[in-house]
Amino acid sequence: MTATTTTRAATGALQIPVRPRSWPVRLAWAAVAVAIVAAFWDLGIEWSKLASLPSDLAHYTRLMFSDPDWSKLPEALYQTWRSVAMAWTGALLGVVLSTLLGIPAAQGVGPLWVRLPLRWVFAVIRAVPEVVIAIIILTVTGLTPFTGALALAIGGIGTHAKWTYETIESVPQGTSEAVRASGGNVLEVARWGLWPAASPELMSLGLYRFEINVRTSAILGLIGVGGIGDMLTGYTQYREWDTVGVLIIVVIVVTMSIDAVSGRIRRRIMEGAKARDLDRSA
Repeated sequence: MTATTTTRAATGALQIPVRPRSWPVRLAWAAVAVAIVAAFWDLGIEWSKLASLPSDLAHYTRLMFSDPDWSKLPEALYQTWRSVAMAWTGALLGVVLSTLLGIPAAQGVGPLWVRLPLRWVFAVIRAVPEVVIAIIILTVTGLTPFTGALALAIGGIGTHAKWTYETIESVPQGTSEAVRASGGNVLEVARWGLWPAASPELMSLGLYRFEINVRTSAILGLIGVGGIGDMLTGYTQYREWDTVGVLIIVVIVVTMSIDAVSGRIRRRIMEGAKARDLDRSA
């Protein structure tokens, strides 16, 4: 008797795997298809205009970039600076508040009755776009860049606080357990057990939040809180395409420059942290 025969005799008859049911998958795909068709149907798309879309884009591109009005460049740079200042202020306020609120929301730091309400608040904030937040608070602060900064700060709390407690939860627990075993309270555990290991990634995420705010600040300008978005809306409504072209060029150059510098700093922070860890292990 061979080994295979002996194994079959010991385990019984050969079991044929059950064929998975295909109807739930088909039902799910059918539901997705219906949702897509309903979405396109409800948009009221004029399919006849789609054929002329490439030529229209080429036409307006020529209007904007064939002969830009560079006399508006100083004003465009000033309004871009206001957008960047708005983004930086919102990022600074949001990151500080997110860090203070996100650390106790991490598992193993704050108790359950603290973690759950905080995470619920973060989820609610993430569900509200920054534009809606700005519309709500402008009734109090008015149409000023500070309104945009507050909207960016509040809107950033939902996402950045989630990044914070997820980063804290990914930190090895050895140091924090040692601090806790020596009698440390929650603040001491967070300061000496978690912050040294999590701070490089949290600082990197803070810079990434600033990059996001730079783009969002231009969108907030569309509702009149100032900055390059406000200027872009005004000249677009008056169809001054040569000025719109200058504004778009400024936005692209400034945004790409900030992304490049911020990305380099973030890589330096993370690589420096790894280098220090290697030095300690050696």
